[in-house]
Amino acid sequence: MSTVIADRKVDHKLARGIQRITSTALGQYQSAVIRIGFSATYLFFLLRELPHRHEMYGPDAPWRWDMAQQLISNNQSFTVLMWSDSTVWFEVVYAVALISAALLMVGWHTRATSVLFMAGVLSLQNRSIFMGDGGDNVIHLMAIYLVLTRCGRVWSLDARRAARQARAEAEGARSPVLGNVAGPVLWVVLGLVLIVASVTDGLGGTWWLPTLLWFLWVGEGAWWAANRYAPRSQSRTLLDVFANLAHNATLVVIMAEVCLIYATAGWYKIQGSRWQDGTALYYPLKLDYFTPWPGLSDILASNSVMVMVLTYGTVIVQVAFPFTLFNRRVKNVLLVAMMLEHAGIALLLGLPFFSMAMIAADSVFLPTVFLVWLGGRVSLARERLFPVRAEVPRQRRGDDDEEAPQHSGDGGHTLVG
Repeated sequence: MSTVIADRKVDHKLARGIQRITSTALGQYQSAVIRIGFSATYLFFLLRELPHRHEMYGPDAPWRWDMAQQLISNNQSFTVLMWSDSTVWFEVVYAVALISAALLMVGWHTRATSVLFMAGVLSLQNRSIFMGDGGDNVIHLMAIYLVLTRCGRVWSLDARRAARQARAEAEGARSPVLGNVAGPVLWVVLGLVLIVASVTDGLGGTWWLPTLLWFLWVGEGAWWAANRYAPRSQSRTLLDVFANLAHNATLVVIMAEVCLIYATAGWYKIQGSRWQDGTALYYPLKLDYFTPWPGLSDILASNSVMVMVLTYGTVIVQVAFPFTLFNRRVKNVLLVAMMLEHAGIALLLGLPFFSMAMIAADSVFLPTVFLVWLGGRVSLARERLFPVRAEVPRQRRGDDDEEAPQHSGDGGHTLVG
């Protein structure tokens, strides 16, 4: 009897687990932070390099267009910059990359803008592969992962529009037409571009990218049709299950990616003699290329105890972090330590975009309670800075149709903040 009861409990827990991962997009706040963090990182990077864009990725780059074309023909990577060597085309691609990063950051039609963001990141980075560093590699991977997540469920214009439409439906009013039309029009345009790129063999030589893009485009079309014509059907529920499974699986991949980054970095450091004797941090502090604040770097480099503590602490945190994921308190402590470490790298070594990318990646492990609290504080600060004033609805005079205006003591209309 006890064995039967135990088996039933296991089956019940398994059923609850399967139901949860299929019916719910887990980590909605974490995925929103990842979306905002990586899109903001790349947006600020593109804005900073705007005066130098031609030398980095454009017609004046040392890695010339014909050289890039020869390399890409061998590694089969994707970049729309190989579709034409025109300066106008380069400007269009750079502008689309900028705009898509900004739109993804605010969460406007997140699924479509995430595809555009991925295309912009891959196009620019694959055009000049020797321009990147570790942070660019992380952005490269996360741009691909983001298209599979439901990262616009919270803290986005999509979430605000969905809430507004839900209120309108509850009140029996019509939903705004513009919000319903912009999405389909955007996907139709993207579909036309996808067809032309597929016919002209402009998607690179890999099989996964065309498959992913066609899967997203067809799936979005099916999603729109189900929401439009059968919002409460089993087909609509099945599409929701697929979207939740893809989202949750991608979050697991992102977590594994972050753990792999820190594990490999930590274990490689252990093998280095400078990390073993505690002096590794001293040397980059003495390189002119990595000292935006020479005075501050000199102060830190002159303190041998602090150099040793930070050197050993870096290795310990990176090696230990993957093993602390099942202990919430220890994990949160190490998470704060890693974020402070990257903030120090941005300040002392002059690598702000690398640090922003890594902090955004670390955010996948932030507690939901903290993110909800942080969102509440941000909303409260926004309301204090930009108070919304709404007029109190006017009362009716009995059965008469004329509205009776309300007045405050000073003769003005009564308003609430």
